[in-house]
Amino acid sequence: MKLLLAYLLKKGAKVVIGARRTEKLEAIVQDIRAEGGQAEFIGVDVTKPNEVQALIEKALSAFGQIDVLVNNAGLMSIAPLSELKVDEWDRMIDINIKGVLYGIAATLPVFQKQNFGHFINLSSVAGVKVFSPGGTVYSGTKFAVRAISEGLRHEVGETIRTTTIEPGAIESELKFGSSHKESSEFVTDFYKQAIPSDSVARAIAYAIEQPADVDINEIVLRPTSQEF
Repeated sequence: MKLLLAYLLKKGAKVVIGARRTEKLEAIVQDIRAEGGQAEFIGVDVTKPNEVQALIEKALSAFGQIDVLVNNAGLMSIAPLSELKVDEWDRMIDINIKGVLYGIAATLPVFQKQNFGHFINLSSVAGVKVFSPGGTVYSGTKFAVRAISEGLRHEVGETIRTTTIEPGAIESELKFGSSHKESSEFVTDFYKQAIPSDSVARAIAYAIEQPADVDINEIVLRPTSQEF
């Protein structure tokens, strides 16, 4: 998140950030303000639609309009289906799918009223090809994000842009989401080839910087060495 914010702030963006850990958000916002940037934060659990709505209202109150929404929250709990990690399945569905939908629900009326806006939804290369072994449910949630983004583009694409970002192994906390020992070891080994998260920040900035009549619909990026 910090690298993305740094890219956007260099371009003159004003940002409102939301996540569950408000102490971390507060530190980020203080650093931004110390450098002369404009930023606000609010505690948000993306599984709660009222909190996502509050984020959008905060942005409107602070800055009067919303140009871009980045749906960035995600959870990757990897385990074979036979392990029956039903609670983890539910959690991934709540965060990875419903979280995106709640962001759309809160922001779409604003974009339609403005007659412009840009949704950026984080999916994964696992939303292009099933991540195996153990990634069936995770991949299902990321395929869903891709489908939702494409359907949204068809429905509102005349003046509202939609971009799906599909990263491979990127340095982030996502790799720590597995409670299944063997799967966790597999993911740790897989992420040894991970590239810095600023690659995602640059991809998002590239999509945003296009003129209004250009919509970058999908960006797939991965380490050069990654086969999957």
